[in-house]
Amino acid sequence: MNDLGFLIPIAFFAVVYGIFHLYVRRKERLALIEKGQTAAIFNSESNVSPSLKYGIFCIGIAIGFLMGEILAEFTHLNEAIAYLSMIFLFGGIGLVVYYFIAKKHVRKD
Repeated sequence: MNDLGFLIPIAFFAVVYGIFHLYVRRKERLALIEKGQTAAIFNSESNVSPSLKYGIFCIGIAIGFLMGEILAEFTHLNEAIAYLSMIFLFGGIGLVVYYFIAKKHVRKD
């Protein structure tokens, strides 16, 4: 797991994308306000706290680390591949679990 230098450009592009996304979203909100409309379309449709999403995601990441260690120890897989695949797998499973929880708690206005 020492050869993770490829993550630097990925992180850089993720940060650039995040800044661009926030800029575009701000422009959209300002355009809606100028037209006299409400920005309610940007509000979350769920009553579920966003901290639940991050909690489930972090638990998935932790389980991914543990399963990556088990996979690297008991198979002939490269250690980096075992860790990354399990982290992404269980992190994604955590987000899917959150999706189904939030889907049950849709706001009824």
